[in-house]
Order: sequence, then structure tokens, then C-alpha cells
Amino acid sequence: MGFAEHPDFPKALALSGQLADIAREIARRYFRMPLAVEKKIDHSPVTIADRAIETEMRRMIRAAFPTHGIQGEEFAAEDGGEFTWILDPIDGTKSFITGFPVFGSLIALLLRGKAVLGVIEAPALNERWLGCEGLPTRFNGVEVRSSDCRAIEEARVYATTADTFAPADRQRFDRLTGRAALRRFGGDCYLYGMLASGHCDLVIEAALKPHDFQALIPVVEGAGGKFSDWQGKPLGAGSDGRVVAAATDTLWEQAVAILASP
Repeated sequence: MGFAEHPDFPKALALSGQLADIAREIARRYFRMPLAVEKKIDHSPVTIADRAIETEMRRMIRAAFPTHGIQGEEFAAEDGGEFTWILDPIDGTKSFITGFPVFGSLIALLLRGKAVLGVIEAPALNERWLGCEGLPTRFNGVEVRSSDCRAIEEARVYATTADTFAPADRQRFDRLTGRAALRRFGGDCYLYGMLASGHCDLVIEAALKPHDFQALIPVVEGAGGKFSDWQGKPLGAGSDGRVVAAATDTLWEQAVAILASP
């Protein structure tokens, strides 16, 4: 049974849209405005917009589902039952603070640890991808599919940055992308929406945390794509942060064979 058949699905689906709406509203309020930027313990940037979005999303979740857990990037986790919401209020804060419009807000719902609902909201572009277990992915309400690319040599490959790759990982990445048709950098969560809509074929990244990737899984898989770590294992709370998303199973198999090799 897919999550679409779960009795809580209609209310959770409606809430996910409301969370994305408020994220869009608040992010647009602060985008390309003068902002104070703070550094967190891990040296990543954070702004009032990140915290304002997550604060409001948490309030809305608690009001709708008091027993659900909540894990977000900016505040402490709140334990719950079988359902947990995973929030990244602004994925791509570096893009956000420099006025680059491909940042996003990520919303995921996990059922017993598995991502069954995911939203990629791109506030500055008025674009939104919705993925749900058991249903096709939708972009602004219209069904989308990943491409039919089945060969590395034909693949359009993206990564947000090469700066997060360890030296050995960078060698594997270069080995793969050296065979690809095209390689581009930049985009954060927006890349996975592009893959779901068929505009690129592979996204390869490292150093991602659960709030960075959980919402992406239903979006990519609901469009026909494949998502895993570099060893080909399903992603979860214990993943090492290295991820690969592919448009087809065949392309994914080729990519993992290279990324998992010595």
C-alpha cells in the first residue's frame, strides 16, 4: 500500500502544500533584501529567513498533527510517533544570500523512517515539485517524468559544487563525468526537480544531511528515477552524505559502478 492510500494522506498532503506556501511567502519577503548572515557551528550560513520559515512550519505541523515528530535544520528535534516531518527551510542559503534564485525549501514526511512525501519548493521562481509514494510526481500540478537516458556518455550531469568532495571522491566523480555528455555545477535542491522533469539525467553530491535529501527521494522516484548513496544503498538517517540520483535504473547502475569503485 502506497502512502496515497493511508487514512492520513489527504490531511498530510494538504498540509505539505500549506507549508510550502508559507515558505514561499516568507522567503520572498526576505529575498534580495539586506540581511544579517550568521555562521553556525559547522560554518554554514543562516539568516532570519531560515529561522522564520522553520518556526512557522513547526507551528503549523504541531497544530495539524500534535503527535508527529519534527526534525529541522535550525532547531532541536521533536520526537513523535510513526510519522516525522523533515524540514530544510532554505536549502541553498548561499544562493539565497547572494540573490541567486535557485534556492528552495524542502519538506518531507517520513513514515517509520521512510520518506513517503516530499516537496521541493522554489520560492523565487514560483515552482514546486510534489512527490508521494504511490503517485506520479507533479510539477506545479502537472505530472512529470525523468528522461530515458540510459548511458553515461549521453548523460547531462549536475552537482552543486565540487568543494564538498574528498580527494578520492573527486577522482571518482571526474572519472564518471569525464565520460558524460555535459557537466554543470550549482543548484542545490533545484537540481533534483530538474532531474524529475527530464532536464538533466544525473545528480551527484557529497556531504548531504537527512534534511537535505529526504524530501528529494519521493520527488525523484515518483518521476521514474532512482536515488541512493554511492554504494547503491537506500538513503536514511545513517547515510554518509554521498548521494546519486539518476533518471533511469540503467543509468544509475552505471553511475554506482563507477562511484563505488576504488
